[in-house]
Amino acid sequence: MAGDSVLAVLLGLFDLLLFAADGLAELPDVPPWYVAVPVNIAMVTPLVFRRKSPLWSAYVVLVVSVVHASLMLGIGSVAGLAMSIYSVVVYAGRRQGLAYVGAVVAASVLQAVLDRPDELVISALFLAFGIALCWTLGEFVGARRAYDVEVEARLHLLETERDQATRIAVAEERGRIARELHDVVAHAVSVMVVQADGASYAIQSNPELAHRALQTISETGRGALGELRRLLDVLRSDDADGEPRVPQPDAHALADLADRMRAAGVPVDLELGELGDLPAGVSLGVYRIVQESLTNTLKHAGRGATASVRVHRTGDLVEVLVSDDGAGRVPQLVPSGRRDPRLPGGNGLIGMRERAHVYGGKLDVGPAPGGGWQVRATLPVRLDK
Repeated sequence: MAGDSVLAVLLGLFDLLLFAADGLAELPDVPPWYVAVPVNIAMVTPLVFRRKSPLWSAYVVLVVSVVHASLMLGIGSVAGLAMSIYSVVVYAGRRQGLAYVGAVVAASVLQAVLDRPDELVISALFLAFGIALCWTLGEFVGARRAYDVEVEARLHLLETERDQATRIAVAEERGRIARELHDVVAHAVSVMVVQADGASYAIQSNPELAHRALQTISETGRGALGELRRLLDVLRSDDADGEPRVPQPDAHALADLADRMRAAGVPVDLELGELGDLPAGVSLGVYRIVQESLTNTLKHAGRGATASVRVHRTGDLVEVLVSDDGAGRVPQLVPSGRRDPRLPGGNGLIGMRERAHVYGGKLDVGPAPGGGWQVRATLPVRLDK
């Protein structure tokens, strides 16, 4: 707006200088100053608002230009109409530009017929050339302006999509960490509770057994604290360069898991096929499904229960089967009246099902034939190529 103000002032001053020169030369038909000065000011003032209100400014210029040109007060009317045509095309659009050009042509032809009928052809050619020049310039600048607006809109859209993708990634990461926290805490606490119960029973009759149970509690607690510390560090800070973002056990760690469960009092029969190089996510999912299944066996199968773990890979499919004999019992309502946590709807089973589904697999849980409980999962293998 400042640039348009300067342009309007310069154009008005130029016309006033022409008016003063005509007055000094004592040319005939020179209007009095109290008419010329207000008309000149009215001619250039709307140009200040040609960007903000292009249509309003243009039509005011058109009306005043008829008076300005009739009084022959300078180039303000021609320059004002040229700038108005350009502004309407750029800032209002082609349709409004065509309507405005039609009004300009009508006013110009009418004025030429009334004031200078002998110069009608010359005036028409000059008018056509001026309109074509202003329209072409307006089209070029308008197209460039529309392109800039489109680029800005796309940049804004990309920034919005990037922010949304970031928020989705953060939510997925936190959901994954929450699942890891559940698996770590549930497994470790279950082992520690079972071992503590065993130690309390054996502390008098079998001190050596109680000592081993306490040692297992200590090792399990330290390991769980280490994993929890790494997980919480991920939640607190994003600057852990070079550090693993979450603990990443895999299918090859199932032997250690089975040994820990045996130490906790659950005999585990482990059978691992040729797993090869599984993708990290699938391998972690296999581990966590087996871990949660064995943790449920430890908590709910009862004393004397044994577990069996079978993990095999057939082509591009990994099959996991974890079963226990449940001490010969079929899961039913616990004494408190609540559902057995191993039945569908438990948090542990929800976590296992989510782990299977996120990799396009499926999970089936329920009583095993002949009693006990089993968890069967299949996960497709998608190696990165």
